[in-house]
Amino acid sequence: MKASAPKVSVPAEALCRVQPRSVRLREGKSGSGESTVEVYLNGAWGAICSRHWDDNDASVVCRQLELGDKGTAKHAPISGEGFMPIYWTDVSCQGEEENILLCEKNTWQSGRCPQNTAAAVACSFTNEPPVFIPARLVGGSSPYEGRIEVYHLGQWGTVCDDQWDDADAEVVCRQLGLGGVAKAWSRAHFGEGSGPVLLDEVQCTGNELSIEQCAKSSWGEHNCGHKEDAGVSCTPLSEGSVRLAGGKSSHEGRLEVYHHGQWGTVCDDGWTERNTLVVCRQLGFKHGKNALESQAEDGTGHIWLDNVSCSGKETSFLQCARREWGKHDCTHREDVRITCNADNGTQRPSLGPPIRLMDGETKKEGRVEIYIGGQWGTICDDGWTDKDAAVVCRQLGYKGPAKARTMAYFGEGKGPIHVDNVKCTGNERSLADCIKQDFGRHNCRHSEDAGVICDYLGKKSATGSKDPLSSVCGLRLLHRRPKRIIGGLNSLRGGWPWQVSLRLKSSHGDGRLLCGATLISSCWVLTAAHCFKRYGNNTRSYAVRVGDYHTLVPEEYEEDIGIQQIEIHKQYRPEGSDYDIALVRLQGPEEQCAKFSSHVLPACLPLKRERPQKTAPNCYITGWGDTGRAYSRTLQEAAIPLLPKRVCTQRYKSRFTGRMLCAGSFQEQKHVDSCQGDSGGPLMCERPGGNWVVYGVTSWGYGCGVKDSPGVYTKVSAFRPWIKSVTKL
Repeated sequence: MKASAPKVSVPAEALCRVQPRSVRLREGKSGSGESTVEVYLNGAWGAICSRHWDDNDASVVCRQLELGDKGTAKHAPISGEGFMPIYWTDVSCQGEEENILLCEKNTWQSGRCPQNTAAAVACSFTNEPPVFIPARLVGGSSPYEGRIEVYHLGQWGTVCDDQWDDADAEVVCRQLGLGGVAKAWSRAHFGEGSGPVLLDEVQCTGNELSIEQCAKSSWGEHNCGHKEDAGVSCTPLSEGSVRLAGGKSSHEGRLEVYHHGQWGTVCDDGWTERNTLVVCRQLGFKHGKNALESQAEDGTGHIWLDNVSCSGKETSFLQCARREWGKHDCTHREDVRITCNADNGTQRPSLGPPIRLMDGETKKEGRVEIYIGGQWGTICDDGWTDKDAAVVCRQLGYKGPAKARTMAYFGEGKGPIHVDNVKCTGNERSLADCIKQDFGRHNCRHSEDAGVICDYLGKKSATGSKDPLSSVCGLRLLHRRPKRIIGGLNSLRGGWPWQVSLRLKSSHGDGRLLCGATLISSCWVLTAAHCFKRYGNNTRSYAVRVGDYHTLVPEEYEEDIGIQQIEIHKQYRPEGSDYDIALVRLQGPEEQCAKFSSHVLPACLPLKRERPQKTAPNCYITGWGDTGRAYSRTLQEAAIPLLPKRVCTQRYKSRFTGRMLCAGSFQEQKHVDSCQGDSGGPLMCERPGGNWVVYGVTSWGYGCGVKDSPGVYTKVSAFRPWIKSVTKL
């Protein structure tokens, strides 16, 4: 019960005196998933006493910080009480408030917080549950098998066995909450049903959560009789269950046995063909042989069994003589590998939990998410490689090359991190075969979410002096899909192919991003003069990176090119803002410095005194700058309106000259600005013919994303003669 002490409400004007991010979380002990709540008042951060703290209060905090729509109340020890103030106690939220400041609460007076604990939270997302057609198994000898029947419009009916296979059975078993090995049965194996045949031509991939999500006929459309009723068996995994892992197919690979909820390998000491026969028979195959040349790589994790000796007549692997569980003198180099005769197999291993790809440019790429415990979650990128990506793509039905992506390349996920330290050989049938660590056990954040690109084509670029792209400018070969710098959005990979970055070299060989810049030809780059103000214009101090999207992930079109020449406008003065323009000549033969491709192309330069159309909202800024929370790892884009000269002059007085443009929105809720990390980057607009022109170079402004302070850009058209004299373009 909540305390009945007098409550205090925060008046509306008080909200204006508090920082927008007035609440933050301080991460708790590693792996706990809970964080202490801190609030910002009177210029300092403080804690909340945990007395009467509940899930309603926690949910408001999680929703305010966009970390989830569900919060679980936690209590965290207060360490060093007295060093951080305690502001509130007895917080009482209804659960629907947008900000914890709007909740009733008591101000903290003095004394000791009960149990010496502060309010903490664990945040999560509650996804809409998938649509499930009611289903049941009828006519089997156990609850794990039977004729599949589904419920539609008030009646139960059967499913025709046309196209019915183990992938369909996999989905049915998953929908019914039955684990283990899924097997499809046809020809009314569990007896003929009665009533209507409701579904036909069911074709699941095996990755769906419900039969509703599979390709299938319309309700009631079929050409079947009840002699074709489909069936399913879901054989539970039990102590001593066996599987073949890491092979090219389900009938070959490294032998693994199930014990105490975990899979482990078997040592080959004393292994014979009779042992292999028993294993293959248990898997549903009549014959098998030892596979000394198997493609399956060494296992990881437990080695469960050693010195196994079968007579060949056993019906289960556990009936064979062997040492105690976990007792062995082996390494994984001695793991048993076998091949069973594929002609007469009756079972195949389970695909395991479903997976999906999220937030990619196409359905063939994205952040990998896995469905465990009724909730989608992500995979940590520790040890994530192309071999892991190959298994993910194969499970999803893609047959081409696969590429692993790390460091939340496709954006950070939300909800739990389900899996860490995935170790695939590349030959596994499903990702489940590669998971050796308990679900939910990790030491990661969502900034480490793993991703993949399936049917990966690699780099395609034109080479040689007769590059067919050398005569074009401002051409976007990749166009963004509808989807959602400050006020900016993630850009399409390769969507702004002239965006490059000026990087300051380091002793480690990899430089840090210093400024944005614009490629205007194969060998020339346009940027701001002030980018060289701090470190000088020694060409050996810098490099230019082209084809980049994610600053921390090496990419196929990405290339670092040395600098041959830096040309700063002679009238630029470091103490001022006028003439803030510079040209950079890349190293390489004329017209062959940067290799053009769909991701690397030059922008067009404006004609002398050319202006963008005033009526069209077709101007953009791009860069890796401030997103309002932190500097972005991925290239951002933001649409931005150009402002009349009189507006800019009125705001900036004599500092604004005829060699400048200003752009931005005065509406606070739509405010867009190009900030520190984007200095030197492009402001570009589209010509009526579809080519993109760099009209501005990001130069200066008052603050970052500050209301009534639009960004100021060097007007490129005013320097067209100078650019031509330097570059001969």
